[in-house]
Amino acid sequence: MSKPTGNEKPTWWPGEQHELFTDWAKTQGIVINGVSPARFTGRGLGMIATRKIEKDSILVKVPHSAMLTPSKLPSTFTSRFPADTPTHTLYAAYLTNASPSHITPWRSTWPTMEDFTLSMPILWSSSSPLTPKSNTNRSSNSNILQDLLPPSISNTWSTITPGKRKHKYDTRHQNLLKAQETRLRKAWDIVVRVFPETDKELFTYHWVIVNTRSFFYLLPGAEMPEDRNDAMALVPFADYFNHSDVACNVKFDGEEYVFRAAKEYNEGEEIYMSYGPHSNDFLFTEYGFYLDTNASETLYLDEIILQDLNASKQEELEFHQYYGNYQLTSEGVCYRTEIAAGLTYMPLRDWQDYVLGYSTEGVDEKMSAAVIRGWIKVYIKEADVAIARLEDLYLAQTEDQGVVRMLLKRWRQIRSLCEEAVDRVSS
Repeated sequence: MSKPTGNEKPTWWPGEQHELFTDWAKTQGIVINGVSPARFTGRGLGMIATRKIEKDSILVKVPHSAMLTPSKLPSTFTSRFPADTPTHTLYAAYLTNASPSHITPWRSTWPTMEDFTLSMPILWSSSSPLTPKSNTNRSSNSNILQDLLPPSISNTWSTITPGKRKHKYDTRHQNLLKAQETRLRKAWDIVVRVFPETDKELFTYHWVIVNTRSFFYLLPGAEMPEDRNDAMALVPFADYFNHSDVACNVKFDGEEYVFRAAKEYNEGEEIYMSYGPHSNDFLFTEYGFYLDTNASETLYLDEIILQDLNASKQEELEFHQYYGNYQLTSEGVCYRTEIAAGLTYMPLRDWQDYVLGYSTEGVDEKMSAAVIRGWIKVYIKEADVAIARLEDLYLAQTEDQGVVRMLLKRWRQIRSLCEEAVDRVSS
């Protein structure tokens, strides 16, 4: 698969700006070995093998000098910000307010704001922070579509009224959209104080660029920052890699990022890297996509379970450190869910003995299974309601067909996962 010449353009050809960027990347010392950016029908850009590649072969090497790291930001720029300004905020502000021209070939390959609006939930609602008011791609259905996001993303339910949680706990993998909106709002508040004339839409765009295209970055020997999001850098050319559980091997040694083939690739095969063990709802929120098959798929049953337990039972769960984060995965429900199920029917003393490991006398596996099935079926009902509403929107031929299809597919995934879990619990 040679580089296209003249009028010869293979179906995967990404476009002239990507060819020009590839040439520019090489001038920056980036090593590109048997791979190329490619356009995949219906999925955007990715990385493709241009010839047969052997396992462990080096695919891409990006030297530190070619990366955008905190040390590359001019001190005359960063000194204007508070010392505790998040790295993410500094990058977005730099790209917006300093407009570095030396990376123009790279910037020309980035997704557009329109691309993000079609896939990023944070840009769907007019009430989201910094959603550009001038964005003509937002339709009258945007708020409806945001309401139809899965509960782990939106923290909203159509079929239940969650009771108030009696105790606080770490919910970083839930209510994902609100957490993302909070980060963006705080970033804007910082930047607009330093640069009052900052263009809101352009800053939002660059904030999303950094959020979706950054790599983990920590120099050898450096202490991990309190917020892991502060350990980030932008890595040109390597940002073409899409995410998959089956991914190339990645290493950063302080001098360069090196990407090696995890297996043998044939010419024309897409090559992936892993963004980490993330659930589909997390990938959807943070990156605007999700996987057809995801080994890290996770749903949370917290609101369903806690609305089923009175204050005293919630107190017991909190005391014994089993409060919240009840997971449903491709393997079934977690042990914390089983513990909570036992509390619904066991005498309190028997349940306490069970939790402390003294006795299993009060445990009835059939009763626990019945309780858990009931909880999962609440999630199935939620999926059915969402699917029905989305199918109505689809039949109405609204201008949001792409987003509607994306949500429909996600809710059908969720329903399938729940059905499999019910079957697993039953057996």
